[in-house]
Amino acid sequence: MKYKNTLQKGSVRYIIFKENSTWYGVALEFNIVEEGDNPLEVMASLFQAIQGYVETARKLKMRPIPLNQKSDKEYEELWDKLEEEGKREIIRPQIYTFGHAPFRATSPVY
Repeated sequence: MKYKNTLQKGSVRYIIFKENSTWYGVALEFNIVEEGDNPLEVMASLFQAIQGYVETARKLKMRPIPLNQKSDKEYEELWDKLEEEGKREIIRPQIYTFGHAPFRATSPVY
C-alpha cells in the first residue's frame, strides 16, 4: 500500500479555530488536538506536538500508518468547507488559520 506520508517526508493538514472561548489546533492526519487561551499559543503547541510525533515515529522505526490516519469527520468537514472558500473574502472569526505543515527527515532513517 502506498502512503502519502512516510518517515522521510510528508505533510499534515492543520486548522487553528475557536469554539466558544477556547482555541483549538488540529493536525488532521495525525489526530492530534491541542487547546489553549489564544491562537498563537495553540499553533506553537500544535507544531511542537507534530514535530515530536514525527520524531518519535522515526526513532521507533514505525510503519507509516500513524502518519496517515483518518481524521474525525467533524474536522474533515471543516477542512472541506475552508478549502471551498479558498481565497474568497468570507468572514471566519472562529478560524485563525489553516494549511499544510510539511516535514522532512533531517537525517537518514534506517
